[in-house]
Amino acid sequence: MFRPVNPPGPSIPGLSQAMLIEGGKLLVLSGHVPFDSEGKIAGKDVAAQLDLVFANIAATLRAAGTDFSSIVRLTYYIRDFDQAMLPQIRGVRDRWVNTECPPASSLIGVAALFHPDVLIEVDAMAVIADGEAS
Repeated sequence: MFRPVNPPGPSIPGLSQAMLIEGGKLLVLSGHVPFDSEGKIAGKDVAAQLDLVFANIAATLRAAGTDFSSIVRLTYYIRDFDQAMLPQIRGVRDRWVNTECPPASSLIGVAALFHPDVLIEVDAMAVIADGEAS
């Protein structure tokens, strides 16, 4: 249904440069943020917030009849990004995504997000196999 495309030459380890979609339905997820079940912003550091963002993405995927295995693209928007955050971000990401076939992704450092307590927002794209989604 989809496969990574990584041309020869230099690349970033643990990332797919592109994902080729070969059928299925495209699900586009808007920016997900670290809201808990009560609608409050949870987590004080980027790792805790990202884990909750991924849990919220997983809930959206379940509602569409799929799971994290269908994710083909992630875009991270991180307030006041510092490279020292990268190991934490990758550590959380690797608990959620298939590290054997990681999604294409981008990380964008931003000065601010919609709320001063939000450190991270993630949008995504998923490909759902025909007949998989309800």
